[in-house]
Amino acid sequence: MSGQRALPQSKEALLKSYQTRLKDDVKSILENFEETVKLARGEGDSQLSKTTQCEQDTYEMQVRAANIVRAFESLMKLVSDIKQYLILNDFHSVNEAIATNSQLFRATQRDCDKKLMKLRDEMALDLYDLEEEYYTKSG
Repeated sequence: MSGQRALPQSKEALLKSYQTRLKDDVKSILENFEETVKLARGEGDSQLSKTTQCEQDTYEMQVRAANIVRAFESLMKLVSDIKQYLILNDFHSVNEAIATNSQLFRATQRDCDKKLMKLRDEMALDLYDLEEEYYTKSG
């Protein structure tokens, strides 16, 4: 890490909060998924009747499925937040992209300038020839 610049505390705290959010969301997804699979297999001892247990398991699976969806939505929001952070804070990459595009545009401009100069010179020669032809015929 010695090669990297130290991040300001606010950015460091923000990145740590992103990491915490990621761990929490993934943990929630895994726990709810594992419990859903256990419920689907019918694992666990119960004193309830088979029908009542089935209804309760179905309800719990629906709640766990909703928790999984909520955790995935939270992950999508996290990805969006990280993208926004990168856009707002990755000036080095932005500067590199601007420099690359500037070089490309300068090269294109030089190419266009050369073509325009060549066209100008050709037109000047053609106009000179036309002018000479006009004056030699009229004289």
